Amino acid sequence: MTKSKPPTPRKTREFQNHHFDSTIWNDFKFRDNDIIIATYAKSGTTWMQQIIAQLLFNGADNLEVAEMSPWIDLRVPPKEVKLSVIEAQTQRRFVKTHLPVDALVFSTKAKYIYIGRDGRDILWSLYNHHATANDAWYQALNDTPGRIGPAIEKPHTSITQYYHDWLDNNGYPWWPFWENVRSWWAIRNLPNVCFVHYANLKMDMPGEIRRIAEFLEIPVDEEKWESILLHCSFDYMKQNATKSVPLGGAFWDGGAQTFIHKGTNGRWRDILQKEESLKYEQYAAKELGNECARWLASGKMV
Repeated sequence: MTKSKPPTPRKTREFQNHHFDSTIWNDFKFRDNDIIIATYAKSGTTWMQQIIAQLLFNGADNLEVAEMSPWIDLRVPPKEVKLSVIEAQTQRRFVKTHLPVDALVFSTKAKYIYIGRDGRDILWSLYNHHATANDAWYQALNDTPGRIGPAIEKPHTSITQYYHDWLDNNGYPWWPFWENVRSWWAIRNLPNVCFVHYANLKMDMPGEIRRIAEFLEIPVDEEKWESILLHCSFDYMKQNATKSVPLGGAFWDGGAQTFIHKGTNGRWRDILQKEESLKYEQYAAKELGNECARWLASGKMV
């Protein structure tokens, strides 16, 4: 049975907080074949940026991926600074977003890759990200002009309490999780949208990279294939983290290697009680429906 294609999304709202300024999208000038990497956060965004850089630049070493691929809706630096940098790029552009679909401008010129990951794994990575952030990180997000809404504060010392706060308060202290996943899931059948799951990248990175290359219409140079795989490996990215992490990791205690932390799934299994884990699964089924919840947990499409 052929699945019906959803209509092309329209932007219907702005989303602004300590991190976001979705109005930046209103002035972004799309080019043919722009690549948009979309995730909630901590779902493999930096990994996907590395993969796409390796495909575009044919396995080159020491690419400044963080500079090449900015987070377009992050409110710092200011809109005019960020957009001028992106506009000046001459290569095929690849930027990232953490917005739900209805808060960005969607273009048929671009190709979109959405990466999913079990929310419990996301939360464990978010906690490390938050708990190791330094004063410069808080100053950039809370004290620079343009912040809408409350500041982001230091995290709870208990990761378990952090988990419950995030579930019970709609993504607090970050942003809503379920609406992000739902919004992208609704357009998964559009021809310029590709879904990738973190667990599948972990299980079969070569196969997933070839699938991504095919979607992006980037020919794979077989002579450079081993270099591409090496440069997309966790060990390589950890060792060369300053190239792929914003500002070389200056916002985190321990630097860029703290940002690229463990890259593993399931750390919550040793901490959460059975009923605490089940609480997440019940939320997922209610908020996403069984099919989407199953994909988010396993990476398996029905």
